[in-house]
Amino acid sequence: MPAQSSAVMATPEMIATYQADGVVLIPGLFADHVDTLRDGVARNMERPGPYASNNDRKGETGRFFDDYCNWQRIEEFEEVIRTSGAADVAADLMGSTSVQLFHDHVLVKEPGTSMATPWHSDGPYYFVQGQQTVSFWSPLDEVTDASLRCVAGSHLWDKDVLPTRWAKGDPFFDPAPYIPAPDPEAEGMRVVEYAMQPGDAVAFHYRTLHGARGNTSSSRRRAFSLRLVGDDARYVERPGPTSPPFPGHDMVAGQRLREDWFPMLKGN
Repeated sequence: MPAQSSAVMATPEMIATYQADGVVLIPGLFADHVDTLRDGVARNMERPGPYASNNDRKGETGRFFDDYCNWQRIEEFEEVIRTSGAADVAADLMGSTSVQLFHDHVLVKEPGTSMATPWHSDGPYYFVQGQQTVSFWSPLDEVTDASLRCVAGSHLWDKDVLPTRWAKGDPFFDPAPYIPAPDPEAEGMRVVEYAMQPGDAVAFHYRTLHGARGNTSSSRRRAFSLRLVGDDARYVERPGPTSPPFPGHDMVAGQRLREDWFPMLKGN
């Protein structure tokens, strides 16, 4: 297996920002792995997994491909997950002694893709509950209008945002006790977005409200996202289906995620 990449550390300022805002930029986190991840994304698009989607929403142009849970069959993804400094940075941001892999996610917006990534928070889609969570979103191309956008402080809201299916817009389950996704700009919320280079990463909490514009540029926008959890993460039952579903997991409420499916990347 390739050697560990050069270390990118989370500074005290980054940690404080992450805890307060639920989002922070980690420059160069995957900079040593951009070519590897591009190869992995190409392989993923050539051989999509069972959860792959082109988000074919009526009236939209272009192609918005996304797929997840492929690290076990796309060797480039596993290499980066295990050899990058992501686990160490995640531990510092979360304040956790352990870091466990939840899943990977690829999102590709081809040139002229009009569909935006709708405002949502990831946590309600998942069967994971806990404060020690983090996602990394890393562009593999220079991004302009299709960068990730996050609402600062939304990870501290009293209620979760209702998960919906991106292509259809319908909810996963009954709204109570969830709130509908707000319109952050119309409501004057602080939206954070960064100028990013390939290999930079936005770190954001599972409960952070986020989205992205469509890609109206003449260049594609490939992004690799990595979902990790820490010490206090536990399996939780939702009032409806979850995404990813992980059928046959056999976990019960309050249990830590099974390590044979969700390997420990740091600690125990």
